[in-house]
Amino acid sequence: MKILVSVFNNLYTDQRVEKFCKTLHENAYQIEVIGNNWGGNPEMKRPYPFSRISLQSKKLRFAYLEFQWKLFFELLKKADRNTILHANDLDALLPNYLVSKIKGIPLVWDSHEIFTEMPTVTNRWVQHVWRLLENALIRKIKYFITANDSYANWFETNYKIKRPIVIRNFPQKSESPKSFVENSPKIILYQGTINYSRGIDKMIEAMQFIENAEFHIAGRGPFLEEYQQLTKKLHLENKVKFLGNLHPDDLRKITEKADVGLSIEENKGLSYYYSLPNKISDYIQARVPVVVSKFPEMQKIVENYHVGEFITSHEPKHLAEKVKNVLEKGRSSYLPQLEIAAQELCWENEAPKILELYERVAAQQRQFKFTKSSL
Repeated sequence: MKILVSVFNNLYTDQRVEKFCKTLHENAYQIEVIGNNWGGNPEMKRPYPFSRISLQSKKLRFAYLEFQWKLFFELLKKADRNTILHANDLDALLPNYLVSKIKGIPLVWDSHEIFTEMPTVTNRWVQHVWRLLENALIRKIKYFITANDSYANWFETNYKIKRPIVIRNFPQKSESPKSFVENSPKIILYQGTINYSRGIDKMIEAMQFIENAEFHIAGRGPFLEEYQQLTKKLHLENKVKFLGNLHPDDLRKITEKADVGLSIEENKGLSYYYSLPNKISDYIQARVPVVVSKFPEMQKIVENYHVGEFITSHEPKHLAEKVKNVLEKGRSSYLPQLEIAAQELCWENEAPKILELYERVAAQQRQFKFTKSSL
């Protein structure tokens, strides 16, 4: 069967969507992905067709509206009775839902986060709009996936629905490095979007209290210039390095060289509080110990596998102390625990859940078509 996958981004760095599509493509599904050019139109290659809807809007709230309008007609044109629709997140759900009803075809919804509880929408008028949409549609979605247990529990409790299927956003398993160089200075790594509430500014301030170490920031985002200015203000240009946006293959090479990886989000909304950022498992696959926020999913990883430390505050001296604890123990002391975690927290253990779900969806659609044709 054909699967039309849609998502509000330019596809370039969306590792979850890429892994989903690759898994399904390798198991004989016909995959086509539809994204957009918000954030650029970078060249990329995939073993399946993909396209980007051209958006003219300059403000995000208008871009959402434009995308959903154009996506509706794109799906309507491309979907047929042998199609399964796969919507990623709430900002792609409505056009997929409408087309699934018009065409009589199944829809799978993958909620990567609790969209209505993201810091970018909380306590703003748009939060009410997105909540209305979520409330109107969520009980009508038969096939519902989300990214961790805390998200699944939240959706189940708040909307009194059947618990979503949990497919965690782990990277593919990688070989343990045969050796690594002890860095001097040590490398502290943050990878991901440079945005509000990620704790990046707090770590920049914490670098005042850490010697013989550099803080490397890999990514881009709306707060890049502000954090560059903060670095200059604190005279930390020799200790804080901005690496820019990197292709996933190049980013993996950077990650493998780090001494500690950070995921120190601040509690600015339930979506962050319940999150399990994919960078944590990226660090673990590179056999790099971590310092993370004391949020349920992150804390569980550190306590279950003993692969680093968690912070209880974003006060810079406390943050510096936790990072120094990991650096002083040394990456090599964490390797046995990291190896165990890397074998378990990998995409190979999540992919069978996708295939089981899609086999079930496809079988039910074939049965529906057979029943309808017999009437």
